Amino acid sequence: MAKRSQARRKNYDEQYSDKKQKKGSRNGRKHQTSHHSNIVELNAHYNTTDTAYSTQRSNQPLKARTPAQQTYINAIKNNALTFGIGPAGTGKSYCAGALAAQALESGEVERIIITRPAVEAGENLGFLPGGLDEKFAVYIDAFRDILNERLGSGTVDYCLRHGRIVAAPLAFMRGKTFDEKTFVILDEAQNTSLAQMKMFLTRIGERCKVVINGDIKQSDIRGKSGLADAVNRLQGVNNVFVHEFERADIVRSGLVREIIELYEPDEAEVEV
Repeated sequence: MAKRSQARRKNYDEQYSDKKQKKGSRNGRKHQTSHHSNIVELNAHYNTTDTAYSTQRSNQPLKARTPAQQTYINAIKNNALTFGIGPAGTGKSYCAGALAAQALESGEVERIIITRPAVEAGENLGFLPGGLDEKFAVYIDAFRDILNERLGSGTVDYCLRHGRIVAAPLAFMRGKTFDEKTFVILDEAQNTSLAQMKMFLTRIGERCKVVINGDIKQSDIRGKSGLADAVNRLQGVNNVFVHEFERADIVRSGLVREIIELYEPDEAEVEV
């Protein structure tokens, strides 16, 4: 009697174990199919986005598109401090960013610092989501694209993580010294106050490279622009070059040139 009971229990255990294994196998296949399906879908979406929007690295050396750009490039190479002033679309930021990337890649400099005043027309950093780094990233997207094009996005990410490329609001420059083998770019400098520009200029150390860009006619601050004041004060100072772009130097598009001419007519045309 005991033997028959043990046999029935053994048979029941074996049948239950078989059912459990089969069910587990079905669930495993179902989970595996769903899992692979999700991976394929996510990867396909990511690849499409990456292909459509990522900046492709350029292996071509920087080449000026206008005589004015060539003068500006030569000035940056040969002077400690270069001012690039003039209308939008003339290549001020692109040339400066490309030269900075070239200097970092060749070992001429060890660090790039990109800064600008956190000033916008009717907006400020507080209205953007995220922490300060995420908020300020929006303001330097153009330079990120330039660096990605000249260095490759992987190299740029590495340099940002390890402090070889630094991007920070102008207010964070207080107390710093731009030492040797540092390439510093101050963009949108027309929005600096006189005190901010003085603070920035007094950060300049020996053997560093500094470029200050801006369009004096597009200032978004009240009062006198620190850029205009600095250009007037530093004219003729040794190792300082002031380069002014004209409307004819706009390379972004012919439409931009026409728009600027309509928004900023010559004084003679206004009087007529």
